[in-house]
Amino acid sequence: MKMSRPGVFAAIAVAMTLTLSACGSDVEETTDTASEQVVEETTPGTIVDVAVGAGTFSTLVAAVTAAELVETLSGTGPFTVFAPTDDAFAALPAGVLDALLLPENKALLVQILTYHVVSGKVMAADVTDGDVATVEGQTVKLSTMGGVTVNGAKVVSADVPASNGVIHAIDAVILPPGVDVAKFAK
Repeated sequence: MKMSRPGVFAAIAVAMTLTLSACGSDVEETTDTASEQVVEETTPGTIVDVAVGAGTFSTLVAAVTAAELVETLSGTGPFTVFAPTDDAFAALPAGVLDALLLPENKALLVQILTYHVVSGKVMAADVTDGDVATVEGQTVKLSTMGGVTVNGAKVVSADVPASNGVIHAIDAVILPPGVDVAKFAK
């Protein structure tokens, strides 16, 4: 079944609404008997929760949902996600994103998305130059020359905390070696 772009976004909006309604923050309340103050401590949600709440990763959330990776990226981790922003996805050639979101291209979408994920929690200050294995199985090249980059994509917002890892927003969608999405361009 081929869904139109509005249909895909409607389905995504429903999925995001359900995800948000199911999400809660961990709140611990303690009462000081002398002053009757309530102290609340909150922890960030999972990588998916944080991405949904950030407002700059709606396309990534849609892709993660289409690829059925929500449960994985909501798991224990820890994970480091080099997360393309909405602007990064918008920079893809026309037609590519729509094609990747189709059910028949799910395996390719999973490959691309997991190429953006590294096992472990790596803060920007801990990044060293060199190749790092991704969850997808191949490596990405990290560099610290002029700021942190991954395969040339610049980290535009670093160290966004999540309960199961960290997100680094990047300005481009990176593709695994051997993946050519040009066939989807209109």
